[in-house]
Amino acid sequence: MSIHKSYRNIEKMLDRYQLFLDKVDETEFQVNPEPGVWSYAEVYSHIFSANYACLIAIQNCVQGKGIESKEQASLAGRIILFLGVFPPVKIKAPERIAAMVKKINKAQAKQEMEKFKENLSKLLPEITTASSSQKAKHPRMGLFNAKQWLRFIEIHTRHHEKQLYRIEAALKKP
Repeated sequence: MSIHKSYRNIEKMLDRYQLFLDKVDETEFQVNPEPGVWSYAEVYSHIFSANYACLIAIQNCVQGKGIESKEQASLAGRIILFLGVFPPVKIKAPERIAAMVKKINKAQAKQEMEKFKENLSKLLPEITTASSSQKAKHPRMGLFNAKQWLRFIEIHTRHHEKQLYRIEAALKKP
């Protein structure tokens, strides 16, 4: 998949995230549908803090501050990047990432989304010219170069968009 297509897909998803945010009231935004299941607030907190961490990895790759390596991502990482989806199993976020999740309000969610969009658009021209051997380590999937990190952001954002709809369905159950 091309860098520009991934970027356009991310932009479209972010538009849907915004529409979703606009239609949910503040109280519902904070509600956990079940014990141990994230609220909308926690999903927004996670997606934008994790994706922002991905932007830092991209920045390190484009600025030559990554790991110079010809090593490929793990087999699981390569399959996920190729297929464009996570496996259909529940995967717990790594402890470091889960610790960053908090209940934010809608205004904070909007602010985080805007900050992410702005930083991604600034990095896009650099991603197109980044060395494929400059990489940063994903906690579970091995080394990704800048282009692979962008693809991962696309996949990760789509994954959590689906989660928003699962939360919506769970909250509507009697």
